[in-house]
Amino acid sequence: MATVLFAQDKFGDQLIQRDGKVIVCQVREILDDEIKYIQQGFRDDVVFGIDKNKVASIVFSDGREMKLSDSMFGKENYTLQRKNALKFNFFSPLVDATAFSYERSLKPGSSMEIGVGIIGLGQNWDQYKDVSGLYFNVGYKFIKDPDFYLRGMRYAHVLKGAYFKPELAISSYSYTFHRSWGSYDPNGTETNATVGAFILNVGKQWVFGNSFLLDWYLGAGYGVSMSGDSGNARNFAFTGATGDSPLVVNAGFRIGFLY
Repeated sequence: MATVLFAQDKFGDQLIQRDGKVIVCQVREILDDEIKYIQQGFRDDVVFGIDKNKVASIVFSDGREMKLSDSMFGKENYTLQRKNALKFNFFSPLVDATAFSYERSLKPGSSMEIGVGIIGLGQNWDQYKDVSGLYFNVGYKFIKDPDFYLRGMRYAHVLKGAYFKPELAISSYSYTFHRSWGSYDPNGTETNATVGAFILNVGKQWVFGNSFLLDWYLGAGYGVSMSGDSGNARNFAFTGATGDSPLVVNAGFRIGFLY
């Protein structure tokens, strides 16, 4: 009886795996990426090992419990990394709109981004004069994890990497149109337009020194005019959603800093 009680006490630790399975053992070592243990029925010099990412918690024989996080997705593994970024759409002023965005990491592998564009603050290249308005967009980023697994692997930075971002965008603006059927109208026709779109973007973001970032993206989706008629395909937040087709596309290059 004493021998049984001793064995139960010696091998009273439990490794609770993420798939629900339990390993009853005696924990010998907890390393950065591996847990070493021995089991009843084997010699004490036979030491087993398990990937630490496979274990959700350790329940010790004295009743204490240790929660473990995944090296890739555990928030505590990224405590020193800046989670917020302010960005400027570098080429937006060349198409008569100056755009900014804010990105916030929600958890490793996911972030939220919202943006605003000031329409009319930039260089006008076409016959649409006195353009003014705003556009807004909001998207949820799914940041790609590696195609292969190495023990202890984690993101280089929570905001870095290739991503997929579904996005909602709305653009509302007014302008004066000075051309009609090839002729120039000095008085022009004032027009108001509000156009919305759902866009699927792909892109890649680089982070340098936990301080500076570069971000490029392109996307396509569906758009619809909610009021007025823009009269052309350029709706500042995206291109498209004319009367001929609901297709919209967009692309951009952003620079920014982290804080």
